[in-house]
Amino acid sequence: MGAGKSTIGRLLAKELRLPFKDSDKEIEQRTGADIPWIFDVEGEQGFREREQAVIEDLCMSDGVVLATGGGAVMRPENRAALRAGGRVVYLHASVEQQVGRTSRDRNRPLLRSANPGKVLADLFAVRDPLYREIADVVIETDERAPRLVVQEILDRLAALSPR
Repeated sequence: MGAGKSTIGRLLAKELRLPFKDSDKEIEQRTGADIPWIFDVEGEQGFREREQAVIEDLCMSDGVVLATGGGAVMRPENRAALRAGGRVVYLHASVEQQVGRTSRDRNRPLLRSANPGKVLADLFAVRDPLYREIADVVIETDERAPRLVVQEILDRLAALSPR
């Protein structure tokens, strides 16, 4: 959360002349409900099932830049779909950066807590190894302009051998 997936994803898609998809936005469009409402009514498990279906669908699309929600990597099925679907870029942000970027966002159900910093630190401890497991490229985003991050992604992806 708060790594810049949507902002950087949109800029990257523009540079690559590809459509940009955000899995959370796709879930909202397909269900007609926002993410907090889905969490409230169906719980995290219900949301994760919807998320998995959307990610599997979007990963079968040809030529798309996809930003997933922060917890997507928790399911092995999502990790497999992302790896099979194309190159995976992990935008790494420190917990401090995540706290700063998400502090005023009321659309993050997992951060409805008295101590969102601890929640983010706990999530990071579990998720970071999973992101690294599937990533072709890991990019640091702390205190960096989105356009510079996009340029680094393009450079690093160009240097990779074809799959």
